[in-house]
Parts: sequence; C-alpha cells; structure tokens
Amino acid sequence: MAVYRIAVDGPAGAGKSTLAKLIAKKLGIDYIDTGAMYRAIALKLIRTGTDYNDADALAKLLADTDVDFDSGKTMLDGEDVSGLIRTQEVSEMASASSAVSALREKLVALQQAMGKRKALIMDGRDIASKVFPDAEIKFYVTARSDVRAARRAEDIRAAGQPCDPAQIQKEIEARDYRDMHRAVSPLTLVPEAVIIDTSDKTVPQTVNYMMGFIETYFKRAGIKA
Repeated sequence: MAVYRIAVDGPAGAGKSTLAKLIAKKLGIDYIDTGAMYRAIALKLIRTGTDYNDADALAKLLADTDVDFDSGKTMLDGEDVSGLIRTQEVSEMASASSAVSALREKLVALQQAMGKRKALIMDGRDIASKVFPDAEIKFYVTARSDVRAARRAEDIRAAGQPCDPAQIQKEIEARDYRDMHRAVSPLTLVPEAVIIDTSDKTVPQTVNYMMGFIETYFKRAGIKA
C-alpha cells in the first residue's frame, strides 16, 4: 500500500474526528486521533494531580505513560479511556497542557514516526503546519461556535452529564482564542488546505466532498484506493 498522509485541522467541535474516522474506513487506512492523545495525557494529569508547569514532574509522568490505539479505542497505559476523555474538564486540561513543549514534542515524535510507516489520516490543531507540513492532502474543517457548542452539549448529555449550551459556547470561543494565539504550535490554517465549513452540511455530504479531493489526488499520483 502507498504511504501518504491526510491532515485534518480545525477548531474543537467542528467534526474533524467523525469525518476522519469515516474517511479512514472508506480508504482502509489508520485513523490517528491526536486530540485523543492529548486528552489521554490530560486525564492522567488530572488523575495524578500533576502540575504540567512542573518540568520535572511532567517529565516523570511522560516517561511512564503510553498512549496507543486499538480497534478505534484510545488506550492510556493499557486502559480504554475513550469515553472518559470526552468531558469538559478533560477538554480544558488538554487545551492548556498541550501548549507545553515537552508534552507536544513526545507526542509529535510518535505521530511523525507513524506517518513514515503507513498511510494514515490524522486530525488535530497543527497537523498540516507542524506534524506533517509535507502531507499530501490537507483539510481545514470548521463550523460556527453555536453549532459546535450544540454538538458538544449533545455528547455530554449522551454521557449522562448535565450541561449548559450557552456556557459551553463561551468556553469553546475562549478555547479557540487560546488555541490560535498560543506560542507553541497554534491552530493554523495553512494556505494550501481545503477549507470545509460543516455548519450546514450533513456528515455524508461532507465526507463525499472530501473524498472528491482525495480521489483527485489519487488519480494524479497514480494511487489505487
């Protein structure tokens, strides 16, 4: 199988993960959820009470931490934490701690190594700008903040937790600002990325739209899907 990288960037709640998983299934390639990797680390920081600004404590935690994927499940030190990492508390911790250089360097190195071995699709905040600046295909998926807040509220309620959509929207907008203005690997829209606004599109419509660009690349590069 040909080795190629599909980078999917964009703000929280825009639908990146859902779209990337579906495209991975269509193409028969691996989906790497970088957001889940950072969320898994955030969960461990919360559980252990580790201060991510304490360089020594963070280094010790990272040296004794393993994040992997197994049949679509996010594994933290051998535990399936797929559902546990989708809370608002973990989201906030992931957004804040992901700006720490040591944490990002470890996970970026793992991600880049994956991209050298196999075809994959990866979503996050800085995939096209930092992790795979030479990715063959780049997408930037976005949506209005009110739409993203409604989606996040639905996920939280489905997990049996109460939430306030208006408050979630405020937190999402604050997170957008932090992600775009942080000093380390900010959320970036690279010029060559295909911009996709999912606010008024269904998931199937968006997948078909993205697959059109992917198939055009395959044809040009002589790749058989």
